[in-house]
Amino acid sequence: MDRLANTVRPYAWGSTTALPELLGTAPTGEPQAEMWMGAHPGAPSRIDRGAGPVSLAEVIDAAPEAELGADTVRAFGPRLPFLLKLLAAGSPLSLQVHPDLAQAREGFADEERRGVPIDAAHRNYKDANHKPELIVALTPFDGLCGFRHPAQAADLLEGLDVDDLKPYVDVLRASPEEDALREVLTAVLSAERHAIATTVERAAVAADQLAAKGGPHADAYAAYAVLAHHYPGDPGVLAAMLLNHVQLQPGEALFLGAGIPHAYLGGLGVELMANSDNVLRCGLTPKHVDVPELLRVVRFEARDAGVLRPEDADGEEVYETPIDEFRLSRFAAAPGAAPRLLPSRTPQVLLCTAGVVELREVGTEAGAGVSTGAGAGATAAVAGAGAGAGLTLTPGDSVFVPAGERITLSGDGMLFRATVVA
Repeated sequence: MDRLANTVRPYAWGSTTALPELLGTAPTGEPQAEMWMGAHPGAPSRIDRGAGPVSLAEVIDAAPEAELGADTVRAFGPRLPFLLKLLAAGSPLSLQVHPDLAQAREGFADEERRGVPIDAAHRNYKDANHKPELIVALTPFDGLCGFRHPAQAADLLEGLDVDDLKPYVDVLRASPEEDALREVLTAVLSAERHAIATTVERAAVAADQLAAKGGPHADAYAAYAVLAHHYPGDPGVLAAMLLNHVQLQPGEALFLGAGIPHAYLGGLGVELMANSDNVLRCGLTPKHVDVPELLRVVRFEARDAGVLRPEDADGEEVYETPIDEFRLSRFAAAPGAAPRLLPSRTPQVLLCTAGVVELREVGTEAGAGVSTGAGAGATAAVAGAGAGAGLTLTPGDSVFVPAGERITLSGDGMLFRATVVA
């Protein structure tokens, strides 16, 4: 296993304190938004196997089957198919959606054919992959996820008592679900910018007043008022009012599949995603918004936010998602418990988020009790003579474990495990 040296990305929306508090470092006064753990070419982790630091991406490129295992390479190609992050939002991120795999391949090929530079501001598709993602809250975490049912969105907009919003309310009440959501989102994003900015301003003032009064929508109105403060006049504020507002508690999660509009508003979390940069923005951003392409990708389906909670699998708490490129779980290491043997068939990135976790390389199965988590009640024994190098992890520390390498876990802390579906 290899301890990872990771890059922290200083995006403007990042918190100035959340990551330093977790990592035990002094704040710099600058935003620290994301810490990337993996082999993404944008900011690959670095490891040191004795000859000096080297990019994890280069290590995998040099020997993909040795690092990832034959099954992973066969399924996803010679690259780590996921990216793990610590995400610290101090202010709202852009409202966005991600394409499905077919849309990503088609869109990437089209922009390549047309010669759109890969770093062009108006480029939509940076690669040919989809970007499903999962966010698990480490602190209370605010977000938007998926369309409200049209009647609920109509109630929310009507409560603002802004004349310019009444045509949207009428559409949401009168049209079939998909048509209603499509028509209103299209109208908001296609409106003349000065006119829609005035509507956003009036809606924001009303939302702020209603939030102060309390009531069933107070938290949502407060969130939309905050959006308008950060992005005055942005039509994305009205688009956001069509979405479910969700407040996650630590340990709760959201899965964002293809076509689901979403935004993270504030909080610290562990994020796991397929290895892609493909984002289509709906608003809350000064960046390019391609409305026709966005409308092609968005799924106009009302749904609940879909808060996930981990399911216990013999001590491994798993966040179940319908994606093969990644699988996220967590282990709560307890003092005095027998060391636990982690599954070894697939490549893993392990991240400590609390306490102190001890990891140790082990040899062949034979000897005294180590829980494997291979199935309900499963146990195995690991020969003490086979024990190898060990690492101590504290919050924010992470390691890469190549496929086939056997690791035991012990200590008193929380460890997240990112891997692929075997």
